[in-house]
Amino acid sequence: MTTLDPALLDRLTLNDAGLVPVVVQDVESRAVLMLAWMNIEALQRTLETRKATYWSRSRQEFWVKGETSGNTQAVREVRLDCDGDTLLMLVEQTGGACHTGAATCFDADRLA
Repeated sequence: MTTLDPALLDRLTLNDAGLVPVVVQDVESRAVLMLAWMNIEALQRTLETRKATYWSRSRQEFWVKGETSGNTQAVREVRLDCDGDTLLMLVEQTGGACHTGAATCFDADRLA
């Protein structure tokens, strides 16, 4: 079992729902793929399995990316930002990252 570094865990700031946002980035291209949410258990599962595991706010359950779609994320690195309130996860993406099947969730609309 992978143990979270207590010093890093102490720095991790969760929101009122016990979640932290995770920015997911392709390890090779550095493209931002998606934003998701994790609680401590999802982070622990991710670190243990190296499979991206998130907390679904709408379904109130864990989900492993690609479990039903086949579009998987092999986790290569997880970083904590300087404020301790956001994670950056570098992944090897197989298939589209977005639930729509698109390569990234940020292909749709440009605001500026």
